[in-house]
Amino acid sequence: MGDAPWLGDACSLVDEFRAGRRSPIEEMKATLAAVSASNLNAVSFVDEEGALARAASADVSKPFGGVPLGVKELDHVQGWPATEASVPLADRVSGWTSTMVERLVEGAGANHFGLTTSSEFGGVNITRTVLNGVTRNPWNTAHTPGGSSGGTGAAVAGGLFTLGTGGDGGGSIRIPAGFNGLVGLKSTFGRIPRGPHVEYGNLTVTTGGLTRSVRDTARWFDVCNGHHSADPLSLPRVEGWEAGLGTVPVHGLRAAIVGDWGGAVVSPAMWNVLLEAADHLVASAGLRRVDGVDTALPRMGAAWSISGMIEIAALLGDMWPACEDDLTPEMRAGLRLTEGRYSAAERAKIEARRAELNVRMHDIFEQVDIVITASNPDIAFTAEGPLPHTFGGIKAGAGNNGLLTFPCNLHGNPGISVPAGTVDGLPVGLQIIGRHFSEQVLLELALILERERPWPLVAPGAPL
Repeated sequence: MGDAPWLGDACSLVDEFRAGRRSPIEEMKATLAAVSASNLNAVSFVDEEGALARAASADVSKPFGGVPLGVKELDHVQGWPATEASVPLADRVSGWTSTMVERLVEGAGANHFGLTTSSEFGGVNITRTVLNGVTRNPWNTAHTPGGSSGGTGAAVAGGLFTLGTGGDGGGSIRIPAGFNGLVGLKSTFGRIPRGPHVEYGNLTVTTGGLTRSVRDTARWFDVCNGHHSADPLSLPRVEGWEAGLGTVPVHGLRAAIVGDWGGAVVSPAMWNVLLEAADHLVASAGLRRVDGVDTALPRMGAAWSISGMIEIAALLGDMWPACEDDLTPEMRAGLRLTEGRYSAAERAKIEARRAELNVRMHDIFEQVDIVITASNPDIAFTAEGPLPHTFGGIKAGAGNNGLLTFPCNLHGNPGISVPAGTVDGLPVGLQIIGRHFSEQVLLELALILERERPWPLVAPGAPL
């Protein structure tokens, strides 16, 4: 038994439970103590009494039996706060539990103990809100863990617990995975059901988790994937994610290594590290590198923002604009900027741009099977913000932050962020992107990197 939380991955923690070397109750006590002592500000709500009661009766024969689970505060747990990380909704309580959380808890035996911090409404890739304050990166607390799943990223990398949920509507799993040295898979749209009671909005959001290892992510999808009739766009179940690791054929797949995916400007220092990792992966996996592919994509950031802001405005209802001083600067500015812009003509323009993007992505993936790029344009920026306008000394718009991740959300295809080294003591993530339904290929490539270039499972000095 140990007084500190488990610093391995979740699968190995389950092994410890089953062997009797650790117990779910002691692990939960260690997690609760670490969360209470942490300076990361990664957890916004704790159900201590419920968590300890569940730990006492945990079934460790289940895939994640007894493992402490942090739930992103944009996901729902019945009876828990449902604030969207926003002051105007601070008193709202959820009347239902997300399908993914239910499958993790009821089906897999994970012990949900609290909510992890998020950016307000999941709108930006910094976790700093009026409601919760600033969440910090465990590798260097002066820096952000990213967003919107920043609390989960900080806590899992910071050694507080091994598993946490996330969502990715514009990069919000892959961005914090890259900033915190974790594995983050944004799956094909619909792979994990989003219901019940979830509106589709701009059809970009997928849910999943941030983990310390490839096998944790594979087991997560074993547990969570599969159609649910409350989400009619969810996909049929696929079996054998964890069991298939190490057996998925990847030799000979065509790969493009792209430093400016989505038109992003990537820090030269970071790209040097990522390029070396990408070259290693191509050689080790026996991929066939294809150069000269036109990977230019239409800009879709404005369309994503406008359609997303419609959902936020609907949540706030008649509280807007009186509540604007209680919102983060980005949400306040976004609501103001997009107010009145969602007309029939704007809708038609958004759909035309999405159709253009779909055709371009089709063209690219006719020529290659895999695109390898960066997860973020630079290392994690300052925890308090603002969003950066330069990367590695190169001037770039703040929207540069999402250009590397937006395309997969808008097209609906999968991408994974895998730790690939550090720059200035902070992690950098390699993003591997594939066609729709190719998640298991992406996990196989991630596994090759993990086995040959293992990464730290937690930040130096964790738990923090």
